[in-house]
Amino acid sequence: MDISPRLSVLDLVPVRTDQTSGGAVAASVRLAQLADRLRLTRYWFAEHHNMPAVASTTPPVLIASIAARTERIRVGSGGVMLPNHAPLVVAEQFAALEALAPGRIDLGIGRAPGSDPVITQLLRVSGPTADVDRFPDHVADILSLLSPDGATLRLTSGREYPIQATPAASAVPTLWLLGSSDYSAKLAAELGLPYVFANHFSGDGLERALELYRTEYRPSESHREPETFLTVNASVAPTVEEARERALPQLRSMARLRLNRPMRPLETVDEALAAPADSDAEGLIAAMERRWVIADASGAASELRALADRHGIDEVMVAPISGSYAAEPADATPGREQTLELLAGALSAG
Repeated sequence: MDISPRLSVLDLVPVRTDQTSGGAVAASVRLAQLADRLRLTRYWFAEHHNMPAVASTTPPVLIASIAARTERIRVGSGGVMLPNHAPLVVAEQFAALEALAPGRIDLGIGRAPGSDPVITQLLRVSGPTADVDRFPDHVADILSLLSPDGATLRLTSGREYPIQATPAASAVPTLWLLGSSDYSAKLAAELGLPYVFANHFSGDGLERALELYRTEYRPSESHREPETFLTVNASVAPTVEEARERALPQLRSMARLRLNRPMRPLETVDEALAAPADSDAEGLIAAMERRWVIADASGAASELRALADRHGIDEVMVAPISGSYAAEPADATPGREQTLELLAGALSAG
């Protein structure tokens, strides 16, 4: 049976206290292969840097690995943080990915750097990259560079210099704009591109962003109608109690981030349950719990269907944030796998 609404996955490749980076990546490979078997729609990797609990630093590398280990699921970035990269490099990487996995590559682009100012400067050491203020220009550059005709640079001498991301493209990846404010919604509408609001990170302004995108949308040659879906954090288990326990490590980690405390690898569920109460974090955790999907299978399916109906979408991308118990293997994430299996089953049941 079909999954309704369609279900996709956002992966930050979480690293917990009992894992190496290799174990975390191996767990994500297993999760992506499961998503492919479950016939989910797409599997995206985020870009973050210098975070002890996040190993998704290089989306193109991870995308290539997953595309080679799956058969049908779309694979992409959620997203590449454009201020960190030269547009030509991004275009070349994703043109190569499209050649490796034709018709299965999504290029999601974000305007934020995805890290702190120190890391942003280190990423730029090798030369100038995209400036945040020139984000619209660089998105347009990538679109041109990826097209079969490529782009043309006019040199100071007046000579035209042709540039292509790949010499003989037969297809291009689908470009999505990502954001958590009005800015990217308006730009996506202006350029006639698909758009995703980062609801998993910040639910504030969701309704306004979607309204702006839909009402101001200008059809493009490749996208005649606006296209969007939502992201949401989810922990799903056979019981609500287990779902809450498995969500606790990620809830505590996000609270530390918002309280500007030093970050560290993700706790196991056992460590999170044994940790002393933190009055400063309690309010933040309670607010996040209300926005996240933390439920058993039927409850989670009902929440996702209601979310899709409320915002007029037919696809939901979940960030499966279920943590692991200490006894579970370090090269797998049974809680995240369980979240996808239960959701796919419940959303297929009608």
